[in-house]
Amino acid sequence: MAEEIVVIEGDGIGGEVVPAAIDVLDAAAASSDAIDADGFTYTYAAAGDAVEAETGEALPAETYEAAANADATLFGAAGETAADVILPLRDAVGSFVNVRPAKAYPGVDAVRPETDVVFLRENTEGVYSGHEDRLSEDLSTLTRVVTSSASRELAEFACEFVADGRGPDHRDGFTVAHKANVMRETDGRFREEVLSVAEEHGVDADEELMDAFATKLPLDPTQYGVVVCGNLAGDVLSDLAAGLVGGLGLLPSANIGHDNALFEPVHGTAPDIAGEGVANPTAAILSAAMLLEYLGYVDEGQGVRDAVEGVLRDGPRTGDLGGSATTSEVTAAIVERL
Repeated sequence: MAEEIVVIEGDGIGGEVVPAAIDVLDAAAASSDAIDADGFTYTYAAAGDAVEAETGEALPAETYEAAANADATLFGAAGETAADVILPLRDAVGSFVNVRPAKAYPGVDAVRPETDVVFLRENTEGVYSGHEDRLSEDLSTLTRVVTSSASRELAEFACEFVADGRGPDHRDGFTVAHKANVMRETDGRFREEVLSVAEEHGVDADEELMDAFATKLPLDPTQYGVVVCGNLAGDVLSDLAAGLVGGLGLLPSANIGHDNALFEPVHGTAPDIAGEGVANPTAAILSAAMLLEYLGYVDEGQGVRDAVEGVLRDGPRTGDLGGSATTSEVTAAIVERL
């Protein structure tokens, strides 16, 4: 039976890059003996600013349920309602880790072409857990939530990730990025649990204060391979890494749960170019490659990644990478290589 993939294009360029990723998924399925002859089944659902303007809800209940019951979900981007969309969607798939690779590719004018780092970001807690209050005209508060159970679950995934050889080849083990010297109870707990799990599994783990990491990564990204970090740190530091490899248009991500997963490009809606047909589809297509691998089609996922790398190396390229190609032209070139 063909796997069911829920497709949520969202706002802005989500409506351009997600269809590009679907074209590539279809091409990968058509060229594979492992994928069902009928390919994938797509269920389209809505979320984002436009949906909220129309219905009053940024994430309708039927979209949440569709993602919760699918084999995987492919999401584009949301605008002002991003927090009201992506955080519940991550909950819908039971995601406990966000996997964000940041890699420089041949042919891309990267600040640090030697960069090859994967961020494993805790996906449910920290300052993104939603506990904010405005107590007076002068005072607002934010409660940071860190549990041993979520920290250990992330660490277990990280140990399995590096043991399976899914991290960059130039580094063993992983680095824990934290700020436990200041946030002693919350990041202190996170640090202790992650390092404890690494020791239990015999995995090499070093540590770095997140502010020091932000300085050292641009100076020499080869110091790092797999980086395990909390929710906010993972968000900020992976965006920093994007600047080293050529921009957010190159970064995919996977929100992994135990029985479900959600895949999305790291970039936003890019309203300045939305509708012009020039958005870079690379991040969405690489997210589709991660989706294939998650479903067990490892060779097919690698095939997509190889095709993307070939097009990035030889062209055509979109304007953000110094070219003049349209979204559809880049997509067609990737499909042709497949």
